[in-house]
Amino acid sequence: MVTRIDRLARSVKDLLDVVHELRAKGVTLKATEQPIDTSTAAGKAFLDMLGVFAEFETNLRRERQLEGIGVAKERGVYKGRKPTIDRAEVRRLVGEDVGVSDVARQLGITRTSVYRIMGELKRDTGGREAA
Repeated sequence: MVTRIDRLARSVKDLLDVVHELRAKGVTLKATEQPIDTSTAAGKAFLDMLGVFAEFETNLRRERQLEGIGVAKERGVYKGRKPTIDRAEVRRLVGEDVGVSDVARQLGITRTSVYRIMGELKRDTGGREAA
Protein backbone atom coordinates (compact mmCIF):
# COMPACT_ATOMS: atom_id res chain seq x y z
CA MET A 1 0.00 0.00 0.00
CA VAL A 2 1.28 3.46 -0.95
CA THR A 3 -0.22 6.94 -0.83
CA ARG A 4 0.56 7.87 -4.45
CA ILE A 5 2.25 5.99 -7.27
CA ASP A 6 4.71 8.82 -7.94
CA ARG A 7 6.23 7.93 -4.55
CA LEU A 8 6.75 4.35 -5.73
CA ALA A 9 8.72 4.64 -8.99
CA ARG A 10 10.55 7.16 -11.20
CA SER A 11 9.44 5.85 -14.58
CA VAL A 12 6.75 3.71 -16.16
CA LYS A 13 9.27 0.88 -16.54
CA ASP A 14 10.19 1.05 -12.84
CA LEU A 15 6.52 1.12 -11.91
CA LEU A 16 5.70 -1.87 -14.09
CA ASP A 17 8.71 -3.75 -12.69
CA VAL A 18 7.51 -3.14 -9.13
CA VAL A 19 3.96 -4.19 -9.99
CA HIS A 20 5.26 -7.31 -11.78
CA GLU A 21 7.42 -8.21 -8.77
CA LEU A 22 4.48 -7.74 -6.42
CA ARG A 23 2.22 -9.80 -8.68
CA ALA A 24 4.80 -12.63 -8.73
CA LYS A 25 4.61 -12.66 -4.92
CA GLY A 26 0.80 -12.78 -5.02
CA VAL A 27 0.43 -9.21 -3.75
CA THR A 28 -1.76 -6.45 -5.16
CA LEU A 29 -1.02 -2.74 -5.03
CA LYS A 30 -3.35 -0.14 -3.56
CA ALA A 31 -2.86 3.63 -3.40
CA THR A 32 -4.63 5.44 -0.57
CA GLU A 33 -4.93 8.82 -2.34
CA GLN A 34 -5.61 7.52 -5.85
CA PRO A 35 -8.19 5.06 -7.21
CA ILE A 36 -5.61 2.34 -7.86
CA ASP A 37 -6.12 -1.28 -6.95
CA THR A 38 -4.23 -3.77 -9.10
CA SER A 39 -6.60 -6.54 -8.13
CA THR A 40 -9.13 -5.08 -10.65
CA ALA A 41 -8.88 -4.49 -14.40
CA ALA A 42 -9.89 -0.84 -13.99
CA GLY A 43 -7.28 -0.35 -11.29
CA LYS A 44 -4.55 -1.81 -13.51
CA ALA A 45 -5.56 0.42 -16.42
CA PHE A 46 -5.67 3.51 -14.22
CA LEU A 47 -2.25 2.63 -12.81
CA ASP A 48 -0.79 2.45 -16.31
CA MET A 49 -2.34 5.80 -17.30
CA LEU A 50 -1.17 7.56 -14.14
CA GLY A 51 2.30 6.09 -14.63
CA VAL A 52 2.52 7.52 -18.14
CA PHE A 53 1.38 10.96 -16.99
CA ALA A 54 3.72 10.93 -13.97
CA GLU A 55 6.69 10.15 -16.22
CA PHE A 56 5.57 12.85 -18.68
CA GLU A 57 5.40 15.39 -15.85
CA THR A 58 8.89 14.38 -14.65
CA ASN A 59 10.28 14.81 -18.16
CA LEU A 60 8.66 18.27 -18.50
CA ARG A 61 10.08 19.32 -15.14
CA ARG A 62 13.56 18.15 -16.22
CA GLU A 63 13.29 20.08 -19.52
CA ARG A 64 12.23 23.28 -17.71
CA GLN A 65 15.07 22.86 -15.23
CA LEU A 66 17.64 22.44 -18.02
CA GLU A 67 16.24 25.47 -19.84
CA GLY A 68 16.52 27.52 -16.65
CA ILE A 69 20.10 26.38 -16.10
CA GLY A 70 20.95 27.31 -19.70
CA VAL A 71 19.52 30.81 -19.27
CA ALA A 72 21.35 31.24 -15.96
CA LYS A 73 24.63 30.11 -17.54
CA GLU A 74 24.18 32.62 -20.39
CA ARG A 75 23.74 35.37 -17.80
CA GLY A 76 26.81 34.11 -15.93
CA VAL A 77 24.80 33.39 -12.79
CA TYR A 78 25.07 29.60 -12.80
CA LYS A 79 28.63 28.41 -12.53
CA GLY A 80 28.21 25.15 -10.67
CA ARG A 81 29.77 24.19 -7.40
CA LYS A 82 33.12 25.68 -6.50
CA PRO A 83 36.01 23.18 -6.62
CA THR A 84 36.77 21.62 -3.26
CA ILE A 85 39.94 19.78 -4.26
CA ASP A 86 43.28 21.51 -4.68
CA ARG A 87 44.31 19.90 -7.98
CA ALA A 88 47.73 21.56 -7.93
CA GLU A 89 48.45 20.01 -4.53
CA VAL A 90 47.38 16.58 -5.77
CA ARG A 91 49.66 16.97 -8.79
CA ARG A 92 52.54 18.14 -6.62
CA LEU A 93 52.25 15.19 -4.23
CA VAL A 94 51.87 12.68 -7.07
CA GLY A 95 54.91 14.27 -8.74
CA GLU A 96 56.85 13.66 -5.53
CA ASP A 97 55.93 9.95 -5.79
CA VAL A 98 53.60 10.06 -2.78
CA GLY A 99 51.27 7.05 -2.93
CA VAL A 100 47.65 7.50 -3.97
CA SER A 101 46.31 6.42 -0.56
CA ASP A 102 48.67 8.82 1.21
CA VAL A 103 47.70 11.72 -1.07
CA ALA A 104 44.02 11.01 -0.43
CA ARG A 105 44.56 10.77 3.33
CA GLN A 106 46.64 13.98 3.51
CA LEU A 107 44.11 16.02 1.53
CA GLY A 108 40.97 14.44 2.97
CA ILE A 109 39.70 13.25 -0.41
CA THR A 110 38.97 9.85 -1.93
CA ARG A 111 41.43 7.73 -3.85
CA THR A 112 39.03 7.90 -6.79
CA SER A 113 39.47 11.68 -6.88
CA VAL A 114 43.24 11.29 -6.89
CA TYR A 115 43.07 8.79 -9.76
CA ARG A 116 40.71 11.10 -11.70
CA ILE A 117 43.14 14.02 -11.36
CA MET A 118 46.04 11.77 -12.34
CA GLY A 119 44.07 10.78 -15.45
CA GLU A 120 43.47 14.46 -16.28
CA LEU A 121 47.19 15.06 -15.85
CA LYS A 122 48.05 12.24 -18.27
CA ARG A 123 45.55 13.56 -20.82
CA ASP A 124 46.95 17.09 -20.48
CA THR A 125 50.51 15.88 -21.02
CA GLY A 126 49.73 13.48 -23.86
CA GLY A 127 50.19 10.36 -21.73
CA ARG A 128 53.60 11.37 -20.35
CA GLU A 129 54.15 11.54 -16.62
CA ALA A 130 54.54 15.13 -15.48
CA ALA A 131 54.95 16.84 -12.14
